[in-house]
Amino acid sequence: MIELKTPAEIDRMHVTGRFIAEVLTEVGKLADVGVNLMDLEHHVRGMIKRRGAVSCYWDYAPSFGEGPFRNVICLSVNDAVLHGLPHDYTLRDGDVLTADIAVTIDGWAADSARTVIVGTPAEEDQRIIRATEEALEAAIKASRAGNRLGDISAAIEEVATGYGYPVNTEFGGHGIGRTMHGEPHVSNRGKAGRGMKLRPGLTLALEPWLARTTDKIVYDPDGWTIRSADGSRTAHSEHTVAITDGEPIVLTRRDEELAGRN
Repeated sequence: MIELKTPAEIDRMHVTGRFIAEVLTEVGKLADVGVNLMDLEHHVRGMIKRRGAVSCYWDYAPSFGEGPFRNVICLSVNDAVLHGLPHDYTLRDGDVLTADIAVTIDGWAADSARTVIVGTPAEEDQRIIRATEEALEAAIKASRAGNRLGDISAAIEEVATGYGYPVNTEFGGHGIGRTMHGEPHVSNRGKAGRGMKLRPGLTLALEPWLARTTDKIVYDPDGWTIRSADGSRTAHSEHTVAITDGEPIVLTRRDEELAGRN
């Protein structure tokens, strides 16, 4: 069931979204050569506890994972892109790290992800990150009342294919509100003008993710971490967005993004 939110409920989700933005900003600052993934996990646990938030990942047990997930943030390195299970790994120069987090505050969820480069950046890694960020902005721009769900999917696909990257359709965006995942599914590939009509009050987590040279994925033995099937590097960008009568509201926008848009 798709639940449309009132302006007051969107405001409450925005509170959660601002906290998510703070967490991802902090993780981006802390991610450095020599830092262990478990250090990042425990730092985020502390932030969540101090804020009085509730992790959407802790005890998460969907059909596709070997649950329950007993961490509060997904940390995926290099060819890993989704549902990265934090583990004893020390970041190295040039690593690509994706951090993905969802929490609730006072019963309302928000979800966001970003990919950063640790230490010395390679141009190819910067390029694929930029592609996901541009695809996300195109998806947000298409998230207007009266448009169709396919307009969002087509916007993501157009940017991805323009960069020459293949697009996987097994995992994509989703509805969000009182829980992390809900209807509708938002594919990262689709046709404009197709699908359900977007209405004010609809809240979506939009999340283009890409691998350099494949649209196929494989799972780690941990049952959670998803990697590109050919070992090529990946990137993932995600925001929680509210559709309104006017411009869409990005509920998880980070301060550095806002500064870059001014």
